[in-house]
Amino acid sequence: MDRRVEIINNKLFELSKSKFRSNFHLRKYMIDYIDRVGFRKIEEHAYSFINDKLAPANPINDGKQTPTKNHPVFIAQHACGCCCRGCLEKWHHIPKGRCLTDNEVNYIVSLLLEWIRREYKCQSK
Repeated sequence: MDRRVEIINNKLFELSKSKFRSNFHLRKYMIDYIDRVGFRKIEEHAYSFINDKLAPANPINDGKQTPTKNHPVFIAQHACGCCCRGCLEKWHHIPKGRCLTDNEVNYIVSLLLEWIRREYKCQSK
């Protein structure tokens, strides 16, 4: 198994044990949105949201910048502990106060997309 896949699988398992994180799920309108725009567009959105709202060293409104509705990526960010720099530090050991590296952004997006794919598979049955 690819090391990155193993890391993501392990992190998703760890997050699934959190009562708070495991309460987030995609809603039907989000599944419909994914069906309409496709996973490639969701990936583009994930990169855009992470680069704009999470990657800066000191994001604007940190801790309050990620909505809890309206987009699959937002829900995934909360489910995966990638909603603010505090959660990134707690769950992923990525320190606050510095810009995210390209590798960190890629890791976060990969984690979010895997969570979305798993939720999509469960919720669209």
